Amino acid sequence: QVQLVESGGGSVQAGGSLRLSCASAYTSSTYSMGWFRQAPEKEREGVAAIDSFGRTTYADSGKGRFTISKDNARNTLFLQMNSLKPEDTAMYYCAYRGNWYWPPSIEPHHYNNWGQGTQVTVSS
Repeated sequence: QVQLVESGGGSVQAGGSLRLSCASAYTSSTYSMGWFRQAPEKEREGVAAIDSFGRTTYADSGKGRFTISKDNARNTLFLQMNSLKPEDTAMYYCAYRGNWYWPPSIEPHHYNNWGQGTQVTVSS
């Protein structure tokens, strides 16, 4: 198991920005890491993912507004969120899957390591 610790959530007004961070103890040479979110009474959904080659994938909900990146030296994953909307309100989770040999995935069932989450609240 890989410990993941998210930070950076908070409350912002619509149109604002937040940068989420996820610190991991280590990553394997091949991996997929992603950001997911879950709003009350809704299923967890993928937001963005990045693999060990730096390839990225985004859900339609975040395209053009969210950017996923990773600082390999610090084993830290980021999600820059701009132009936030009230519908972005959710608990945001970081996830990791090591020994991953496919393109980055935003499917929750592909991941076996999860952080505790950080709350993002966007008010109108």
